[in-house]
This record gives sequence, C-alpha cells and structure tokens, in this order.
Amino acid sequence: MAQRYTRQFALPRVDRIDRAAFSVTIRKNQRAILNSVTRRQNGEVRVKPAPFAYTRARTLKEAIALLSKHKDDARLLAGGQSLIATLNMRLSAPDLLIDINGIKGLDGIAKKGKTIEIGALARHTQVERSDVIAKHAPLIALAMPHIGHPAIRNRGTFGGSIAFADPAAELPACLLALRAEIEIAGPKGKRKVKADAFFKGLFETALKPREVLTAVRIPAADKNTRIGFAELARRHGDYAMVGLAACARAAGKGLTDVRLAFFGVGATPVRAKKSEAALAGANVDAAVAALDLDPDDDVQASGAVKKHLAGVLLRRVAKQLMEPAS
Repeated sequence: MAQRYTRQFALPRVDRIDRAAFSVTIRKNQRAILNSVTRRQNGEVRVKPAPFAYTRARTLKEAIALLSKHKDDARLLAGGQSLIATLNMRLSAPDLLIDINGIKGLDGIAKKGKTIEIGALARHTQVERSDVIAKHAPLIALAMPHIGHPAIRNRGTFGGSIAFADPAAELPACLLALRAEIEIAGPKGKRKVKADAFFKGLFETALKPREVLTAVRIPAADKNTRIGFAELARRHGDYAMVGLAACARAAGKGLTDVRLAFFGVGATPVRAKKSEAALAGANVDAAVAALDLDPDDDVQASGAVKKHLAGVLLRRVAKQLMEPAS
C-alpha cells in the first residue's frame, strides 16, 4: 500500500520537468518559492518536495501496472540521484513515487554473444568495476569515472542516467557513439529503440509514460574497435561544459565507421557527421574545421567558447582513436 507524505503546505507549482515532453522552463520567481519551502510556518518545519505517495513495485509487471493506473502523475524511483534533486526544487511534483529497486533481474551485466547487456538497475559503481565492461565495452569504462562522485555512483543507476537524458551527461553520448540499443517494457510488451532514435529533445526520450527502461545492449568491442573519450568540466564530477565520446574501427592505417558524439553542446547528444567523414580520411585539421555544432550560451560558457572547446577535445580524442587497441 502506498504511504502518503502530507506534512507540507501546497505551494504554487512552477513549470517542471515531469511534463509529457520533459521540457524545462525555469521561472524568475522560482528562487523565492524554493527559499520559502524550508521556512517555519506556524511553528512547524516544512520539507522541500511537494506532497507525494510512495510504493514499492516487486515486479516489472507491477511497476507497469502502477504507471498505467496513475499515468502522468507517477514517477519511477531507482537511484534517485536526479529525481530527488528535482523533487526538492519542485521541478518535479508527482503524486506517486514507484520504487523499483526491489525488482529482480534488472541489475545484471553480461556478455551475450557479440553483445554486452547492462541492466537498467546496475549501479554506476557496479558498471565501473565490471571486468566485462572493461574488456568488452572500453568506452563505457572510460566514461564511468567522470560521472559525479563516488557517493553518486554508489546509488545512481545506468538506466536512470539514460532515461533522464541530461544533455551534459556522459552515458547518453556513449550510447550514441556505440550504436547502442535500448530495451523498453510497457503494457504491450517489450520493444527496442536504437540510441539514434531514443534521445528526442531536452530531457525528452522515446520512453512513453507507461513504459520502463529495462536494459541497454552494446556491441562488444573487438581487436579493430577504437574508442576515445574526453570532457572539460570546471571541477571533476561536475557536468561537462563540453564532452566527446567516440568510436571507430581500424582500417589499415586509417579509420572507418567513425562516430563522434558530443555532449553539453545541445539539447541532446549530437553527432558531428561532417567531422566524422573528415576524420575517417585521417585529416584531423579538416575534422576540426568541419565541426558544425551550434551550442547556446549558458552559465558555464558562451556558445563560441563551447565550440572552441569542442575542437580542442576533437584533437585529443582523434589521437586516442588512432592509437592501437591495448
């Protein structure tokens, strides 16, 4: 049975990220609202989130049924490293939180034929320390230490990062570079979505309201796989100002099937296709010149600075791609 948390006053709702399209609009009056949340009112301390009910799903079927019943008013709780923050800031105000941590079988990491399967509930630290990932998914292994800090990686989940789809996060870009496939379960069964079609917009994915991301599948690396990863952040563990995840295949002294996935420069991870073609011809200068990114200004840096940093990272990652596999 769901537990109800009601020791809070109903404050005016601001635009939030749990709407259908997961779009984000921060209003000017939000700071005043947030500051008022923890004030004492009538001698009683109010907590930060809006009122919500909590329940635990023991099976995937039960989680989907609860999502179907409550529709847009329910959110899944896995690691909670993004969700709890948005609840506290009232950017998300669901009526029900569905805890899926008790669902068995969604936290595995395994090599199945020529594919690596990572369960949605696999913790970041579990992925980071996995021998399977280190050997067969080296790009993921390179990216993991850049995700937050140890405390965050201890709780955060692989699937949660993908479903949240922060445009400055490492894993969505890695999946795009690796031609990953995302497995989704819903009322009509399971379906698979390629990473190229999964990330739709700012905090918007191919996930529908009654669906659950269950696993990610990545082609296993072989002797001809080449990978590269780099990011620039103000402090280690911060979201990147600009980042680049790359994958290619060795072809003699050159490269083929180059995929460059930048993050922090748009509403979603962005492939630099013109630069990919130039880099396949082993021309790094041409690849940098061909960058057609158009990042917006933000609190971290101007768009012009971000584009310059993207070129810096491309040179670094190109060097990694051209090195023999270890």
